[in-house]
Amino acid sequence: MKALLDRARTFTQRVEGERGEYRKLAEGQYPEALFITCSDSRVIPALITGARPGEIFELRNAGNIVPSYGRPGASGEAATIEYALEVLGVQDVVVCGHSHCGAMGALKSGDDLTALPGVDAWLDLARPDLASVLTGTSGASADSFDPSLSDVAQRNVVNQLAAVRSYPIVRQRLEEDRLRLHGWYYEIDTGRVYELDDDGSFRVHAG
Repeated sequence: MKALLDRARTFTQRVEGERGEYRKLAEGQYPEALFITCSDSRVIPALITGARPGEIFELRNAGNIVPSYGRPGASGEAATIEYALEVLGVQDVVVCGHSHCGAMGALKSGDDLTALPGVDAWLDLARPDLASVLTGTSGASADSFDPSLSDVAQRNVVNQLAAVRSYPIVRQRLEEDRLRLHGWYYEIDTGRVYELDDDGSFRVHAG
């Protein structure tokens, strides 16, 4: 923690030459995209995208999970989506899963999470729609298969994009061609970013 504190205390010195940019940020934010991803400390949206301050609006939680529209109770995810679209006018939404994901790993392994009731309840939001891949019965073939962690994490991205689409504000903007949705899968050990194509496959695209 000392290193983090030291860097925070010297932050103004390190950005001395960018004072004008930071003063401009104080006037308002105009992000290009809403980036929904995992809380994992190894997944850093600004590092992956090269974004500067003010360019992406972030929503992070365990497993990059989006509760479907209409669930009872307050939701930080619902509030963030609403604010990003209605107030900030964001035109792109990215749902980004990743390799080595602890949340998806717990679901895949069927870990006993009784000691983590909050985590268990949160992952319950993702379990039903992942049932087919978790039980190895996903796909057109009736033959069972042993899903990899990447299979689970990538299917979760697809499922969370569907959850994003459940919001009326999202559907309206999609119908009006004012919003684009993107599914990404980030590979921690290689730095590769796989993009979800129209055929449902994740592929690395050349820059």
